[in-house]
Amino acid sequence: MYRTHTCGDLRLENVDQIITLSGWVQKARSLGAMTFIDLRDRYGITQVVVEEGSADLVKEAAAALGREYVITVSGKVVERQSKNSKIATGDIEIIATDITILSKSDTPPFTIEENSDGGDELRMKYRYLDLRRPPLKRNMILRHKMAQAVRNYLDSQNFLEIETPYLIKSTPEGARDFIVPSRMNTGEFYALPQSPQTFKQLLMVSGYDRYFQIVRCFRDEDLRADRQPEFTQIDCEMAFVEREDVLSTFEGMIKSMFKTIMGVEIDYQFPRMSWQDAMAYYGNDKPDIRFEMKINDVTDVVKGSDFPIFDSAEYIGAIAAEGCAAYTRKQIDALTAFVKRPQVGATGMVYVKCEAGGQYKSSVDKFYSAEQLADLAAKCGAKEGDLILLLCGDRKKTLSALSALRLEMGDILGLRDNSKFAPLWVVDFPLLEWDEETERFYAMHHPFTSPVKEDLELFSTDPGKVRADAYDFILNGTEVGGGSIRIHEAELQERMFEVLGFTPEQAQEQFGFIINAFKFGAPPHGGIAFGFDRFCSLFGGTETIRDYIAFPKNNSGRDVMIDSPSPVVEEQLKELGISLR
Repeated sequence: MYRTHTCGDLRLENVDQIITLSGWVQKARSLGAMTFIDLRDRYGITQVVVEEGSADLVKEAAAALGREYVITVSGKVVERQSKNSKIATGDIEIIATDITILSKSDTPPFTIEENSDGGDELRMKYRYLDLRRPPLKRNMILRHKMAQAVRNYLDSQNFLEIETPYLIKSTPEGARDFIVPSRMNTGEFYALPQSPQTFKQLLMVSGYDRYFQIVRCFRDEDLRADRQPEFTQIDCEMAFVEREDVLSTFEGMIKSMFKTIMGVEIDYQFPRMSWQDAMAYYGNDKPDIRFEMKINDVTDVVKGSDFPIFDSAEYIGAIAAEGCAAYTRKQIDALTAFVKRPQVGATGMVYVKCEAGGQYKSSVDKFYSAEQLADLAAKCGAKEGDLILLLCGDRKKTLSALSALRLEMGDILGLRDNSKFAPLWVVDFPLLEWDEETERFYAMHHPFTSPVKEDLELFSTDPGKVRADAYDFILNGTEVGGGSIRIHEAELQERMFEVLGFTPEQAQEQFGFIINAFKFGAPPHGGIAFGFDRFCSLFGGTETIRDYIAFPKNNSGRDVMIDSPSPVVEEQLKELGISLR
């Protein structure tokens, strides 16, 4: 027997028991005639003591130990004289009577501690060592618990977990597919699924009215921000539902996860916000509502005072930063430099300080009277001690820059606390977006999203104004999930493809299977998919999803541990009928 207990099990009630533990040597310390070994496994750390009077074989084995050696230790549990409150087993220690080295270890390339001295790339190369560290271990445990919480809740709501294929048909709409050559059908290719979208709709046609899957998805995209080429979704679909049915069901799932995993009880309905309001007041479609600081349209308030930059602008927006009127010139210059960054895109910034006694100090004092600045402050809800920051230009670009500035001020002022959670549903997105370059509409979500019923007439007359019966779940300014009510009538689906620029032949070639399925009695249905990796990172209180994936890729899409992707031998290419150019 390699072990009777784990390295996290033993307590005072185990004193005088003879036990066996197995694990990795965290450290071994020789103090004169005694040796102390910290033995670690997945469950914790236990201190092992080799006493002066121990058998020679035990002392020799202890002297030979190095970091990360795998050993088995047998001995007696005793109460520890110098207790360690930092570990769960800190009240006891093991007096070793036998030590067996199961596997030796080279010196690890970085310290396997709470805080490692290894850089990201080095730890990615030796990911199997990084996974031994406590932070990664906690992340994997959290991921497991969240998956179980999802399964338990959805099972209680009569959902069935059904697997869908990984080798599917490539559809060029949306993100780029990973393609897989077929040896048995030379010159033809499968694609890896970006999501199980069409299959889950077909399951609704098949009569399985509640489906879910915790499923791997694949997108061949440039890895900007915190993305991975393969990621995991909580993928769900329901039949005979309207939007509110879907939102209430999955709001229940989210609340259940908070209670089960975090011990947090949420006893209120999540707020709903239209896409239009999200863009107008927060500058993006995933608002962080942990703090206020809304964007205010002040175009009508500040235009017409002979300040050329404002007078020529399409849009002027402002935010009021509470308690920041005392900002120095250096601090304001730093904010100006921030908004001028290419990724933010503003050309400059105007400020107004709301000072004591109704006084205002501004970078545009000579163009505006105190009364005009007071009107501006009133429009922004600014009070004494606040700092108003204004940006102008093209409406869409300015709102985006104001969004970035708002979040930057939230960070500076400590308003984006990862221990606080602010859930939100954003609804009523545009169904379509126009692309000037190709001069055609594209589906903002995907071509199976249903229009809002009230906008069906606009579908033929003004498609750009049609709202989608779609919804996103936002948590702390991060889009965690999104979905929609789907089109379930064959005629409306064909009309959607027509608006998107598909000929009937193209629509039939790419999506004929689902168009045909709709002709055999398709129920009204809708669903949602949550980014499971992102959910885990938010619950774990960190920014990166990579720490919640056991074996992730780096920012170039490479697995540096196994050196993938890599070339294949010529014989494999010949079998597939492929030659490289």
